Amino acid sequence: MLRSLLCLSFLSFSILVYAGKIAGRVTDDKGIPLPYASISIKGTTRGTNANSSGYYSITLSPGQYTLICQYVNYKKEEKTVTITADDLGVDFSLTVQQLTLSEVIVKKGEDPAYEIIRQAIKKRSYYNGQVDSFSVDVYIKGLLRSRGMPSRIFGQKIERDQSDGLDSLGKGILFLSESVTKVSFKKPDKIKYNVISSRQSGGGFGLSFPFFINFYQNNVSVFDNNLNPRGFISPIADGALNFYKYRYEGSFVEEGKMVNTIKVTPRRKNEPLFSGTIQIIEDDWRIYSLDLQTTKDYSLELVDTIRISQIHSAVTADVWKTKNQVVYVAVKMLGFDFTGNFVNVYSDYDLAPGFTKKFFDRVLMKYDTAANKRDSNYWNTVRPVALEQDEKRDFVFKDSVAKVMRDSFLTRRNIDSLRKNQKPISLKDIVWSGAHHNFYGKKRIVSYSAKPLLTKLDYNTVEGLAVVVEQSLHFNRLKKKLNYTLDWNTRYGFSNTHLNSYADLTIRPKGLYSNIRNRYLKLSGGKRLSQFNHESPLDPFSNAITTLFWKENYMKLYENWFGRVEFNTRTESGIRLNFHITYEDRLPVENSTDFSILAKHKTILPNHPYELASIPFNRHQALVAGMKLTWQPGQRYIEFPRYRMPIGSDAPTFTLEYNKGIENVLGSDVNFDKWRLSVTDNLNFKLGGEFKYKLSIGGFLNNKKAEIPDFQHFNGNQVYSIRKYLDAFQMAPYYRYSNTENFYTVAHIEHHFNGLLTNKIPLFNKLKWYMVAGANAFYVDKNKNYVEAFLGVENIFKIFRVDFINAYQPGLNYQFGVKIGAGGLIGGKIRFDQ
Repeated sequence: MLRSLLCLSFLSFSILVYAGKIAGRVTDDKGIPLPYASISIKGTTRGTNANSSGYYSITLSPGQYTLICQYVNYKKEEKTVTITADDLGVDFSLTVQQLTLSEVIVKKGEDPAYEIIRQAIKKRSYYNGQVDSFSVDVYIKGLLRSRGMPSRIFGQKIERDQSDGLDSLGKGILFLSESVTKVSFKKPDKIKYNVISSRQSGGGFGLSFPFFINFYQNNVSVFDNNLNPRGFISPIADGALNFYKYRYEGSFVEEGKMVNTIKVTPRRKNEPLFSGTIQIIEDDWRIYSLDLQTTKDYSLELVDTIRISQIHSAVTADVWKTKNQVVYVAVKMLGFDFTGNFVNVYSDYDLAPGFTKKFFDRVLMKYDTAANKRDSNYWNTVRPVALEQDEKRDFVFKDSVAKVMRDSFLTRRNIDSLRKNQKPISLKDIVWSGAHHNFYGKKRIVSYSAKPLLTKLDYNTVEGLAVVVEQSLHFNRLKKKLNYTLDWNTRYGFSNTHLNSYADLTIRPKGLYSNIRNRYLKLSGGKRLSQFNHESPLDPFSNAITTLFWKENYMKLYENWFGRVEFNTRTESGIRLNFHITYEDRLPVENSTDFSILAKHKTILPNHPYELASIPFNRHQALVAGMKLTWQPGQRYIEFPRYRMPIGSDAPTFTLEYNKGIENVLGSDVNFDKWRLSVTDNLNFKLGGEFKYKLSIGGFLNNKKAEIPDFQHFNGNQVYSIRKYLDAFQMAPYYRYSNTENFYTVAHIEHHFNGLLTNKIPLFNKLKWYMVAGANAFYVDKNKNYVEAFLGVENIFKIFRVDFINAYQPGLNYQFGVKIGAGGLIGGKIRFDQ
């Protein structure tokens, strides 16, 4: 055995020693480089790609080879070379593909491109599902580059760290990674990624998901539809002739096959479409290559331009697959100017991989144990796309900085440097922009932050004008396994002269694994001001506006001395668990002011919820224990060398909540059992829009002693703004329907059209405003029920949403209202944490 291993090692060493390197450059006939041109070895699946400057290299064992150089819309060139132990230089100069129209027969005045496209559409479904299974090795390189960024944004100065590698103008490489991933696929939708190697400049696993952009599908997904939830329509989709115009550019013959070149143009703007060139092989009617792009004029969001270039080649005589793909992106926004490219090089296709029965499991992506530990010699051997000089420097510089940060971050020299470069806290920071300061020691870093006082001023009828101080201390003990965060909230009401102050101490394990698990222990205590509805449906700012201008004080409050213990975690199976126990000494408070700027003639409402006026709220104690379990069936995972990360599934998410009021412990006066079961889901119908829903049932198993804060409250909304959508009723009173009944049902549904209708309305399609429609309802009994329907417009400036709502309540008939909130591509991502 040892002898065999020695022989094998010697053989491998001999091949490496005597292998020869071919290097060169690919340009056009004017000497202009052709970025990411494809160079393959004829008769094999091996090959490489030029980099963005046209340079390439490949290492081969001694022998004779034929190199094939390809670039979209250029004539393919072949060169035969003989490899010895010496390096060899081979340059390619490609000429634009000369097209001929002599083979074309024009019928009835129609451009011949249309008949070619019709034939390609007929074969689309066949080629999309031609093989039952396959595996392929994919080299993935991702690069984002900054061409400039502003010194300030929204008045805030952008601080730059020398370790980010950018120059004084903000130019340089923002992100750089490369990976080698084996992709395995089996019909209808089973897929698995095995990451063989991966690295990111500055450390990390890098970008390991190849972007499979499949133009044989009717709806083309680009970056997992993050740039347009509707996806994009393929130029050879079943209904493509309704969306595109085509022009025959000519044809050429390649290895005995005629290749037709067709120019693709969208029929109208504001549809998710491409423009550019697609080449279709005559008689086979399959894609030969394509060079397509889309812009903001065609429903592209967030980025200005995406360009996709693909070359397809034969794996067998009848099966062609993508050989290489380059995705270019360009973004200009708020003074930022970014460009990027994402290169996929496919090799070693296996169309009969023979997967075992249990090969496809719930692990979507699995990293090799040594995936991020490969050295530069390994990457120089396997990399099919040569690095640019600045990319080489970026890897070396950022990796070196990361190593210093890991190994010797807090030397005396580093501490002095960090302290010297840190600006002192100013009065402007405290009042307007927020205060931040770090305290450095050899064994720990303590980070202090405080929210700006001006943004935390509050007004309500209980406290009058209130000043709120929110501070945070984060303790990072460098050689310990736990981090500590102390959040301290203090508020003082100038009218009632009450001081409330409490703190949260959160203890978290360190590391990425702990962040994924979201595991923490939180200890809280002090005196605070709380809304009767603990889900806090009304934000302080909206309440202050309605109180000061219309004398409508909707926020209802009580004070409480409290202590709370909370534990949160997420299991590897994806189940989220939260356990908590809270003790409150609840104190009633009254209005201390009726000041209003405009509505001085109106009478202020009492602080006690007027809808619950018959239910007293006196001082009492409450000990409440609870749990929350969230589960999504069919969970899938990314498996790293040391842990798994749940990434969700296509199934709905179920949430079970239970709270128990414990009587006669620590003087507690409450005794109840309260539960709720919810199911939520988002269904993306691509061009048809996105449908979201949340359905809930719940009630009280025991309601012997439940105080107003323990009631089932439905999140109403009586102000002009919306903070929650799938968890609120936009025209309902806050406490009219609060109850302790044993059963209730709730339904929230909404459909986001994402341009399905508005892209045909002249003004709307230019503004990219989208329609949204839905309904909210709950039922407790014949006297406690509510339903509302709404039609809205979202994606206003990418942030805002306006809803027109019609609501029905027993005894009140119909009510109409208009509300504004956050909704759209950016606004829809905003979360309002309580």
